[in-house]
Amino acid sequence: MKVAFISDIHSSLNELKMVLEQIETVAPDAEIVGVGDLFECTIGKKKLDGTTYPLLSEVLLNPAGFEQLLDFPSIRGNQEERIQLISRSTEPLLQQIIQLPERMRIGDALLIHGHQWPYNELPPERITGGEPLVVHGHTHKSSWSVEGEKQRFQFFEPIELPNTSVTVNVGSVVDNKEWVLYDDSERTMTFMKVQPE
Repeated sequence: MKVAFISDIHSSLNELKMVLEQIETVAPDAEIVGVGDLFECTIGKKKLDGTTYPLLSEVLLNPAGFEQLLDFPSIRGNQEERIQLISRSTEPLLQQIIQLPERMRIGDALLIHGHQWPYNELPPERITGGEPLVVHGHTHKSSWSVEGEKQRFQFFEPIELPNTSVTVNVGSVVDNKEWVLYDDSERTMTFMKVQPE
């Protein structure tokens, strides 16, 4: 099974379109799975003061056509959690956001967004349960580590994953147009990026 992991879209319609086009070109048989922060919450965490908002349009960016592109399974990120916290909307989209799981298993990979532990640190075992392959986003920086040690990588070069503790940050769609192609049967991953024309 091939999976295209995408994360941290933050409501960026044009960048999402570019990444989806690249996935369709290089891995048309891959299942697309989101790793959180699909939407951009317009209320920053430092501005949370207990105020709630009756309309989703007051708390999230949802450009025309964006929601229709989100036709793949996803976990939730910190943006979705903040939207849920401050919105009192009765719109169906909020119910869809509320139903996004915190974690998901795809093959032998555990997906979790990454805001559940300190920024730029590796996930602690108390959060991952000692899973051998953890896939996350949140920091917008593509990276991977083995047994806690950062590893080098080149975009577009497949990496054979060792049979030990591996953590993968899939980068971000917003700003970077990055994603990861994972082949569960071959146990390889390839960091991907839409290149400027």
